[in-house]
Amino acid sequence: MPTIIHWFRRDLRLTDNTALNAAARESDGAVIPVFVLDDNLLKGRSVAVARVQFLLESLRALDEGLRARGSRLIVVRGEPAQALLALARATGAEAVYFNRDYTPLARRRDERIAEALRAAGLRVETFKDLVIFEPRELLNAAGQPYTVFTPYKKAWLSRLSEQPEVALPARDPLTLRPIAHDLPSHIPTMAELGLTPMPDAPRGGEPEALRLLARFKESGALRAYANQRDYLAIEGTSRLSPHLRFGTISPRQCYAEAVSTLSRPFPNKRSFSPAASDPKKEGADAWISELIWREFYAQVLYHFPHADQGNFRREYDDLRWGSGDPALDEARFAAWCAGRTGYPIVDAAMRQLNQTAWMHNRARMIVASFLTKDLLLDWRLGEAYFMQKLADGDPASNNGGWQWAAGTGTDAQPYFRIFNPRLQSERFDPQGEYIRRWVPELANVPTEYIHEPSKMPPLLQRQVGCVIGRDYPAPIVDHAAQKDEILRRFQAIKAVALA
Repeated sequence: MPTIIHWFRRDLRLTDNTALNAAARESDGAVIPVFVLDDNLLKGRSVAVARVQFLLESLRALDEGLRARGSRLIVVRGEPAQALLALARATGAEAVYFNRDYTPLARRRDERIAEALRAAGLRVETFKDLVIFEPRELLNAAGQPYTVFTPYKKAWLSRLSEQPEVALPARDPLTLRPIAHDLPSHIPTMAELGLTPMPDAPRGGEPEALRLLARFKESGALRAYANQRDYLAIEGTSRLSPHLRFGTISPRQCYAEAVSTLSRPFPNKRSFSPAASDPKKEGADAWISELIWREFYAQVLYHFPHADQGNFRREYDDLRWGSGDPALDEARFAAWCAGRTGYPIVDAAMRQLNQTAWMHNRARMIVASFLTKDLLLDWRLGEAYFMQKLADGDPASNNGGWQWAAGTGTDAQPYFRIFNPRLQSERFDPQGEYIRRWVPELANVPTEYIHEPSKMPPLLQRQVGCVIGRDYPAPIVDHAAQKDEILRRFQAIKAVALA
């Protein structure tokens, strides 16, 4: 049997790991599990401290799981192709297996590395694992990629009804042999990397992912997901987004748990029908839709790599961002980043992000709309800030979400969507619980004024200890005026396109 290197990347788990299972099966357990600590993962403008912390925690959990099976995780620093070639020489490995990634940067990297490995005589095998359906598996009747979510979702569910087995998590027991070679296995600490830990950031590791998934189901949050997911003060979401991003859990495991809430067993070719067809299971369907959104954005960026740094809808390349005063725009962006805009729901969300490296999805939509439609700032500023902060920062999902909010992305009439921050706050945090938690200056503000504290009478401001302009900022822009301005700019672009 050959010795096979399994290169861990965005699949930091032992359960339902496609490439790892294949390597163990084909080598009779003679697998060298390796993670390459590339400087691109540790440095650069898009590297978040919280993601590095999550990564290191996940690697330690992975090593513990491997040691429990008689193996261990090999950790090497350096450029991946060189590191893998050196490892192959040291161990006599004949092949390198890994699971595919789909971002433009990852594809270029993997093609270059696979070419170098094959040139050195190694066999390279790659596998589908990160998604249930890869970008090229779902195309429309004309053979083109989908650019609108609803038709994509219908195609996704239809394809799954024909191939339900693709969503079945692997059940094969993972058997690995001990590693006889003297190979590096040191996982650095945050301090060794010169980074300060974030105590409130999401915890990494496969055991933590499985704990969260079990809690999501057993607490009833999965069943109630459709009704509770948008309410900011409720723990109504799974918190699994960073785990899906790093692969400490698979989308198949998540899908299987959603389907398990249904009365019927996990579907097979004869019994399957999409969860959407069961009107009593809105929670499962809504959560499955979120899994589909993740794959939708992955295939958008795969087929339209220009969207990585540019507008998906290129007609908006001439859209004018900003106020015309660079100093004012810089000050407004700084206020948005710090959660000092004078709009409580926006400020609460940004402070949650800065402290915990996570933000509720409804809050992400609110702050993204505010940056682009109220502050009139380029969505790329917000996209970059999120990537510097979020533990679950995923290039495709982050890009897709920001362009959706900005009106430059995949939607039929996107520029008409402008969130009113006050109305969003009143609807999704009606008692102001979320606001009071993250903006303590507003803790004593009556609920009548919590969504617009600037409307409090001066006497009441002094009584509750929150004087606007002193203890909490006045709104930095007027929503109505900014809404009119951004609509005017978009409509000017549309008029030129139609001329």
